[in-house]
Amino acid sequence: MTVVRLSTKQSPVPREEIVIARQMHQALVLHFVEGLTQGQIADQLGVSQPTVNRLIKRGRQLGLVEIKIKSPVEPLIDLEERLLAVGGINRAIVVPTVSGNPQTALQAVGEAAARLLLEQITDGDTICITGGKGVSAVVAGLQVPRPFNIEVVPATGCVQGKHYTDVNHVSTLLADKLGGRAYQIHAPLFADTAAERSMLINMRSVADVFKRAREAKVAVVGIGSILTDDSSYYDLHPSSSTDRVAIERSGASCELLAHLLDDRGQVCGYSLNDSLVSLTLSEFASIPTKIGVASGPNKAKPILSIMRGNHLDTLVTDEATGMRILEIAEAEGSWA
Repeated sequence: MTVVRLSTKQSPVPREEIVIARQMHQALVLHFVEGLTQGQIADQLGVSQPTVNRLIKRGRQLGLVEIKIKSPVEPLIDLEERLLAVGGINRAIVVPTVSGNPQTALQAVGEAAARLLLEQITDGDTICITGGKGVSAVVAGLQVPRPFNIEVVPATGCVQGKHYTDVNHVSTLLADKLGGRAYQIHAPLFADTAAERSMLINMRSVADVFKRAREAKVAVVGIGSILTDDSSYYDLHPSSSTDRVAIERSGASCELLAHLLDDRGQVCGYSLNDSLVSLTLSEFASIPTKIGVASGPNKAKPILSIMRGNHLDTLVTDEATGMRILEIAEAEGSWA
C-alpha cells in the first residue's frame, strides 16, 4: 500500500515577494518618516518613480501606514471643552500660560482676544467696550491687516486717573488702531444718587452713546475681581475702598460693567449699583457677540460667577486660570 505523507512545513515565501516587501518598507519609511520625495526614493532604491508610487500605494492599502497627528494645542482644546461643559458660555479660547508673570499671561490673552475680534468685525460694525486692564491688553495686542470702517463706543461712564480705567482713552486707542471712529462719553461712571443717574442717562449726549452701545454688534469687556487686594474695582470710585465691609456683606463676588454681582452672577444689593452710569445687564445681554477677557488666579472665581450668570458668549483666558476655574467648579458642584 502506498502511503502519502503531507508535509507540515509551510511553503517558503518566494524570494521575489521578500524583495518587494523590503522595498515597500523602505519606501514607506523614507517617504513618511524621513520626508523624501518619490523621486529621491527612486534614486536611493534604484527603481523607477512609478514603482515607488505603487509601493507606497500598496503599503497604505495593506494598512502598513498609520498616521497619527499630535497637536501641541490638544490639551488646550480639551480644557476649552471642559469649560464649555461648566456652562454659561458658547465658546472658550484658552492660551498657554507661558510665564508666572501676570502681565505676560494677560498679554497673551489680550493678543488672542484681539485676533478673535478681527475675525468678528466687518465694515459698518459698532464695538462697545469697558475700560480695564483686560480690554487694554486687547488693544495692545491688535495687529490690524487693514483699516476698518467701524465705531467704538463706551459701555460705561468714565473714570479718569489711570489710563486703563478711562474708557474714553481706551475707546480712542482701539478706534485709532482699527482705523475707525471713537465716541466719547461725558458722564462719570458713578452718579451721586440714583436720581442723578437718571438725569445723566437721559442727557442727549450720554443717551446717544448708550443707544449706540445697545446697538453694537460686538462687546469686549473685562471681568473684575472684588475680594482681592489687586482688584481694580477700588480704582473706580473713591469711597469703595473704605466701604469694603459693606461690599463683602452684599455678597459681591465679581464685577461686570462696574455692576457688583454675587456667586450666581446676579446683581448684588449694594448702593453703588443703583447710581451706576452704564448699560444695564439686560441691555448688555441684547448685544449679539459678548467677549470677556480675563486672566490670573484671582480672576477664576469671578469668571465662574459671570459664567453662572450667562452674561457672555465667549471667554478668553489662559491655561492656569482655566484650570483654576474647573477646580472651583468641581469643588462647588457646578458642573453642567
